Amino acid sequence: MTTTVVLPKVPALGGLFARGAGLSLARRVRSGPTVLPDVEYVVRGVRASSDHLTEYQHLLGESASDALPAGFVHVLAFPVATALMVRSDFPLPLVGLVHVANRVTQHRPVLLTDALDVRATATDLRGHRSGTQVDLVTEVSVDGSVAWRGVSTYLARGVRLGGSGDEPATFVPPTPTGRWKLDGDIGRRYAAVSGDRNPIHLSALSAKALGFPRAIAHGMYTASRALADVGAGRGDAFEWSVEFVKPVLLPGTVTVRVAGSSEGFTFAGWDARSGKPHLTGSVTPLR
Repeated sequence: MTTTVVLPKVPALGGLFARGAGLSLARRVRSGPTVLPDVEYVVRGVRASSDHLTEYQHLLGESASDALPAGFVHVLAFPVATALMVRSDFPLPLVGLVHVANRVTQHRPVLLTDALDVRATATDLRGHRSGTQVDLVTEVSVDGSVAWRGVSTYLARGVRLGGSGDEPATFVPPTPTGRWKLDGDIGRRYAAVSGDRNPIHLSALSAKALGFPRAIAHGMYTASRALADVGAGRGDAFEWSVEFVKPVLLPGTVTVRVAGSSEGFTFAGWDARSGKPHLTGSVTPLR
């Protein structure tokens, strides 16, 4: 039976990351994960601030509006999911988890004036060719109805559960429609807006300590920027999916294609020199 834990407010990510760092050291000595905690975390009456929304809109290139971008809703809900991942009985180490995919279904606009109920669970612990994956599922409800649902897939490299996972799809660079030139501080700027101050995003020094040659861009920054490039064509209700393939080193340039398709829009970002993809995804209007 699932246990419901009602939190008094959205927890601060700084404290969660500190707790996660300590627990990660202990979890590295385990032989492998077993089961996920049968628990859901809930925070009721969450409200966004207009200043926070404006900062996000400016950074990501979203238009000024009282409708919360789907990526901004992710930012609001992310700490609740993170609180699950730093429980003592969560089987994977927070430090080193790689965000490999994200899927959002927005059923209706979420407005600045709405009071949001946020619910987070963890599900589908499974093997992968590089380690173990898990889904963190977050639902945001308004007046008792789910308005937004996000599924974030994380990979713990080298933590073996069994199974191999799917092989990566072959990527052929399409005709570009633009380029993103990302400054070396974009990780810190997105961290200031999102609260996600994972060391791999903040500086070359902190990223090198975790195995990266330089700081890397947040996956949700690149995904949310692609969503902003789609613009109003996504409509009020849509499905937004993205797979993160190769990290974007900062500073760096991402060659981009955002274009209409038979079902809505597709997008991709890649390294023009190597032809290797950074991210691929789609936005499909629901009505």
